[in-house]
Amino acid sequence: MSLDKLLTEIQSYIDDPDIELVKEAYYYAKKVHRGQDRVSGEPFVTHPLRVARIMAELKLDLTSISAALLHDTVEDTEATLEDIREKFGSEIEVLVNGVTKLNKINFESKEEHQAESLRKMFLAMAKDIRVVLIKLADRLHNMRTLNYLREEKRKQKATETIEIYAPLAHRLGISQLKWELEDLSFRYLEPEKYKELSNKVAKNREEREAYIERINRQLNEKLGEVGIEAEIYGRPKHLYSIYQKMVNKNKRFDEIYDLTALRVIVDTVKECYEVLGIIHDLWSPMPGRIKDYVAMPKSNMYQSLHTTVVTSQGETLEIQIRTWEMHRTAEYGIAAHWRYKDGKPQDENFEKKISWLRQLLEWQRDLTDAKEFMETLKIDLFEDEVFAFTPQGDVVSLPKDATPIDFAYNIHTEVGHNCIGAKANGNMVPLEYRVQNGDIIEILTNSNSGPSRDWLDFVQTSRAKSKIKRWFKHQRKEEVAAKGKEMLQKELKKRNINIKEEEKESKLKEIAPELGVSNLEGLYSAIGYDKVSIEKVIHELEPATKEQEEKTPQSELQELRKKHQIKKDQSANQGVKVKGMDDLLVRIAKCCNPVPGDEIGGYITRGRGVSIHRTDCPNFEELEDKEPERIIDVEWYVDKDNSYQVELEVKALDKHSLLNDVTKAISEEGVNITEVDARTSDDSIAHINLGIHISSLDHMNKIIDKLEAIDGVLKVRRANPS
Repeated sequence: MSLDKLLTEIQSYIDDPDIELVKEAYYYAKKVHRGQDRVSGEPFVTHPLRVARIMAELKLDLTSISAALLHDTVEDTEATLEDIREKFGSEIEVLVNGVTKLNKINFESKEEHQAESLRKMFLAMAKDIRVVLIKLADRLHNMRTLNYLREEKRKQKATETIEIYAPLAHRLGISQLKWELEDLSFRYLEPEKYKELSNKVAKNREEREAYIERINRQLNEKLGEVGIEAEIYGRPKHLYSIYQKMVNKNKRFDEIYDLTALRVIVDTVKECYEVLGIIHDLWSPMPGRIKDYVAMPKSNMYQSLHTTVVTSQGETLEIQIRTWEMHRTAEYGIAAHWRYKDGKPQDENFEKKISWLRQLLEWQRDLTDAKEFMETLKIDLFEDEVFAFTPQGDVVSLPKDATPIDFAYNIHTEVGHNCIGAKANGNMVPLEYRVQNGDIIEILTNSNSGPSRDWLDFVQTSRAKSKIKRWFKHQRKEEVAAKGKEMLQKELKKRNINIKEEEKESKLKEIAPELGVSNLEGLYSAIGYDKVSIEKVIHELEPATKEQEEKTPQSELQELRKKHQIKKDQSANQGVKVKGMDDLLVRIAKCCNPVPGDEIGGYITRGRGVSIHRTDCPNFEELEDKEPERIIDVEWYVDKDNSYQVELEVKALDKHSLLNDVTKAISEEGVNITEVDARTSDDSIAHINLGIHISSLDHMNKIIDKLEAIDGVLKVRRANPS
């Protein structure tokens, strides 16, 4: 493979391409990969060059091809994303960064790591679908050179390819990539069966080709009589599809008659249906084997008419009929609709055509268990489709064995939540009913009803499952909050404490952050879960005297000055002062823990001085809206001995000595750790919350940088204000 061959391929479908961009990307990749070899012994640069050639064969734009040439530079060399942006622009940088992130986590070990990597891929796909096209091309070339790896590695790569990447190519409609990925995986997973099947197929090839040629002539003559121009050719079935048919239908090889299918390509949709009629005049169609994917395209945009006929020789023959535009889509899928013009896909319906991807992103955010994520992903990628209709005639695409509940959630979340029954073709059916092709489904609803947990036992779509689970999670949260509110009301009544509802809620919102929760509902939930003592809440709710109610915020400030009379150096120890008042009690709010460098504001509390918040703290923003008269200007008053509590959140791959590495890095900075909360989620990702004392915002950022440099650490951030 040479650069010249790549350029020739590009020039075959792009008029006056910017060849210099591609050349520059190639020579840069060659320079930074210098000295690196693949396992085969070839220079490493041959890999990105061949990946770029696959992208060109999909007839993609120059940006995609250039990014393919550069896709391993940041991952495997000293090159940085800044270098890529500076030399090739931000668009190519985004694509390279997307592919680099996919490989950041090694998913060749645990299922959890694989799940995390795939989550990253779907997020990258959402920003630019070309990221996954580069990834598929990269995987295809790696599969073509898989024989250089040891057997264990070959099987692992082949399994991953046939379970994830081939189905993903199918969902994107790229049959060119799908078939080759499947056959290569089959070759390494079942080498003996692959070899045996390959020999059997080759044995009768000449006889089948002669048979197809005879059928071709017969059909061409008939089409010529009615003036229809068509390209007709035989399409040999791929080995893996033959093997699947043998396994799924429990048949021997000599019982598989349709080893070759006939494909007819015409100019118009009208001609597609005319050709179908002519074929059925020539040969007898098999009942139940006529499929119209022209009127009802598959979710991966595939369109064709399918029919299976019995020829005059008594053999079955599968025939596909499509237009040239349908053919391009069938071969290149989503890539056929990614022709860049002014930075946007030319196809106006592009977003609709990848709606399944949006749904995939929606449900995968709700799945934290890696095993469930992988199982559900495989179901979604492999799904066979059925087409049903709404009573208004709209087509709804669903996976095989989907139920009316899946149908309802496909229409709208609330339709799913409120479903109480369903009709298929005018007849009542149970909610467990399996929707059939052509069914007209009517959903019966009641706005006062909700999902049943039993639904989770039979619904098929990830969308329905995630919506049902989310509903129950929300209901549980509401139930506990209602319980907590009721507990508080009963205790207040028991103690004969009368307080206006509005005043009570205002006071509760004020004290919530001090009790470790972010809002009123959170406080009620904490009471319901027995995480916050009712006694403590009631103590804070003691009704104010009429004299205090009549006080203004400013008069309260003056009284506080007399009451607390703190020295200036004591006030400075808090690090903050009220502008114009050096001797006033101030308190750092625990809900957001501001540090020097943060923008801050003050709130005059009732009897407890001025609480200092970050101005982006949700609690402070709410106080600003509801009691603007109690907001006061404050400023930092810092000296070198001050320290401030902050909380950091560390996300990392779970590994031996991780916590030790994190605490050691912090200790080396001379920083005191006040609290540590470490846990590992089901996907083997470690989450560590650290309370530390720092001197300023710059000091905190320095510690974050040091933590992010630890091997295995994925992300470090300051905890968001409650």
